[in-house]
Amino acid sequence: MMMSVDTDLLRVLADPLRLRIVTLLAEETLCSTHLIEETGARQTNLSNHLRVLREAGVVETEPCGRFTYYRLKPDVIASLAGQFADLAETARATAENNVKRSCP
Repeated sequence: MMMSVDTDLLRVLADPLRLRIVTLLAEETLCSTHLIEETGARQTNLSNHLRVLREAGVVETEPCGRFTYYRLKPDVIASLAGQFADLAETARATAENNVKRSCP
């Protein structure tokens, strides 16, 4: 059976700034002001990356007065990790059983 990994989610997380944001949000819920301080990104750049992460379902927002806090959705990351774990298990079984396609 062919295993697949969510390539759309991989593209979202492949950007270094988005990965940094996800890493920071894994440790605590932060507002954009905190994220600007931590990443050194400009407000507009950070907002664009947060929009991509929201649209991909990686983060969720929580309004708090005039600020918006961002929180990582761990189930999305866990799902991706599970896909990689399944892929690794398939590769392990393939190697153990010496599965290979014969050449024509």
